[in-house]
Amino acid sequence: MRPALILPMAFAGCLPNIAYAQSEASHLEQSPADDHTILVVGQKVAAITVEARGLSVSLGKEEFEAVNAVNVEDLMKYTPNFFVRKRFAGDDNAVVAMRGANTIQSARTIVMLDGFVVSNFLGNRWDYPPKWNVVGPAEVRQFDIVYGPYSARYGGNSMGGVISVTTQEPKETSGYAAAQTMIMPFQEYGFDQTFSGYSLEGGINWKQENGPWSVRASFRHFHNTGQSMTYNLLSPAAGAGPEVTGAYDDPRLTTPVFGAASPVDVTQDQARLRIGYETSGGWKIDALAIAWRSIQVLNEPRSWLKDAVSGAPVYQGKVGYDGKVWNAASLNLSRSTRTEYLAGVKLAGPLAGWDMTFNLSRYWIPKQDSRTSKDYLTGAAQGVGTTSIGNTPGWYTSDLTLERRLGQHRIAIGASANLYETSVDTFSTANWRTAFAPVFTASTYGKTSLWGLWFEDEVDLGNDWIVTGGIRYDRWHAFNGGIAKPYSGARKDDRYPERRDSAISPKLSIQGKLASELDIQLSLGTSKRFPTVGELFQGRFDDITQAIDPESFDPHLRAERSRDANLILRYGRNGTHLTGSLFYQDIDDAIFSFSGANQFGTVVNSYKNVDRVRQYGVELIFEAHDVLPGLDIDTNVAWISAKTERNLANPAAEGAQFPRIPKWRSNGNLRYRIAEPLKLSLGWRYASRPNSDLLGQQRGDAYGFQSEYFTIDVRVSWALTKLIQLGAGIDNLFNDKAYVAHPLPQRTFVLDLKARL
Repeated sequence: MRPALILPMAFAGCLPNIAYAQSEASHLEQSPADDHTILVVGQKVAAITVEARGLSVSLGKEEFEAVNAVNVEDLMKYTPNFFVRKRFAGDDNAVVAMRGANTIQSARTIVMLDGFVVSNFLGNRWDYPPKWNVVGPAEVRQFDIVYGPYSARYGGNSMGGVISVTTQEPKETSGYAAAQTMIMPFQEYGFDQTFSGYSLEGGINWKQENGPWSVRASFRHFHNTGQSMTYNLLSPAAGAGPEVTGAYDDPRLTTPVFGAASPVDVTQDQARLRIGYETSGGWKIDALAIAWRSIQVLNEPRSWLKDAVSGAPVYQGKVGYDGKVWNAASLNLSRSTRTEYLAGVKLAGPLAGWDMTFNLSRYWIPKQDSRTSKDYLTGAAQGVGTTSIGNTPGWYTSDLTLERRLGQHRIAIGASANLYETSVDTFSTANWRTAFAPVFTASTYGKTSLWGLWFEDEVDLGNDWIVTGGIRYDRWHAFNGGIAKPYSGARKDDRYPERRDSAISPKLSIQGKLASELDIQLSLGTSKRFPTVGELFQGRFDDITQAIDPESFDPHLRAERSRDANLILRYGRNGTHLTGSLFYQDIDDAIFSFSGANQFGTVVNSYKNVDRVRQYGVELIFEAHDVLPGLDIDTNVAWISAKTERNLANPAAEGAQFPRIPKWRSNGNLRYRIAEPLKLSLGWRYASRPNSDLLGQQRGDAYGFQSEYFTIDVRVSWALTKLIQLGAGIDNLFNDKAYVAHPLPQRTFVLDLKARL
């Protein structure tokens, strides 16, 4: 689709909303800021849980009901300049891409659940997404989404933005239940198969009558089979092999496709308990405990090759096809099991004239076991393979905030701290499925810590003008990092050098009214994102020196540093709002990693600094309520230039659009209340084709590339009674086939039933 077609569509469609935030584990249930301090796009029913500086979006019940939400991240799918890399229902690698942060820059977004950090800053790529699945869609009361690092309350991981998820509170004794099924017919290469899944979700609330206690307990069971994530391509070989048929010659790819990884069978179980206590002195204490288990099984890899003489299937080895000799490889079987826990406590109340909030949380993974066969034949025969065991990776976070008003000033000071730690051991096994007779082969481990102090002063200048200044100091430490490998039957460890760094990040925001119906906001800020454990401690051994190969990692990997600006103009009249946002971000030492299957089926990864990346763009957001009786329109369109300005290590990348960032995005939603109990919605998601590599040489609409996508979604919901609601919808109505290296979902049918008790 051409940009010229996006603009008129955008102003006939939909968006969610805008709101700003607090520090990395901040209290989300404080009293909202005064109405005149809030510049918000989106829902107005619930108070904004965060402060609005820079472009911010707030989503609530009205927006959620118009979405076919299978997983919690689906609730945000129509947000401006926003994309979640969700490859199938239940995908636990759903990385957020907002503005100029792409789908392999997971460490540039802070995600919080009820004030507790669920961002996985153990790495910075596609397999370190936020822990979305600790909560189900029916649990969510509100999403607040913030673009850019314009508040001193957040550390450098807010370089891309901040997402705050607020769940339902136990305000009365009640219950809820929800059931859902999804069906996706899938056709590509040798696949002509219908995949399906379901979820069951429910919970109870208890509120003590005339008492301080409250409890909310909930559960969710989810199962789905998603399409294959990886296609296997033949590679040129020498020698000879049996003649075969069945390969697919795709002119978009360099070699024929002969098979695919197994469809993904995923099962997830989640249990959640929230306990609240309110004192007569205005103090509130909340405790949260979540357990989540995930099992992924890939036991049915596909080969479409058949022996030309016997017709027997061929899964691997040298073969003859189309007059050439090829090698068929990399089909295997795998199974992964993970158990994860989140525990946190939150206190809020008055303290010596100040409003205090304090959060403390722990996220840990006591069981992380991934087992993979060597190849297809050994896998089918229960033969050799590998297993990777996590040694309780996870993180600790804490946050303290003090706020009070002093005349025209609203003063806020705070402190935050976190610790991220990982340790993974890899073994070769005689039986990949049972992990029998494990033999140690490798280990990686390491820790990072970060603590920060910050100060903000919001000054009311009168006449609806407010200026906010802030400053943040962060101190970072990377330590206890190393790798291990066996030599002569004994484990050999080598350690990385410790790293320390710090940052001072000033912030400034001013907002007010240019006219009675025209608001303006200008936000400026700097940020510094320090490297994660995964970016620092992923080298390899030199077998000659039996030490870490200095060429396998960058010992001088530097933190990313950004300078940001955001100008917002917002016009509103008679229920209609038009918001224009201009943004700019200049990043020094951007950390880039390409990791995943390229068009040849080869997995490529690396971590290096790109000297300078400059990005700027514009976002237009249109909201109109009751345009016609019962018709609401929310739509947005965004354009961005994100280019590598300087890269001394590889000057050929200079001037190219940064990978995985499309120039154009448009999301939207039309909502129509046909009658009081019956609602209809139409949504869309569009992104132009981005570059797939740093040099801008890999572009295509096929497997292995980042492609253009354009999907139309429809949904109808019917309130059967005041307590029971039936919903049905279709995502990707016209079955657009698109790729984020891996194939995205095709046309999907969703049916759900919700009940309040």
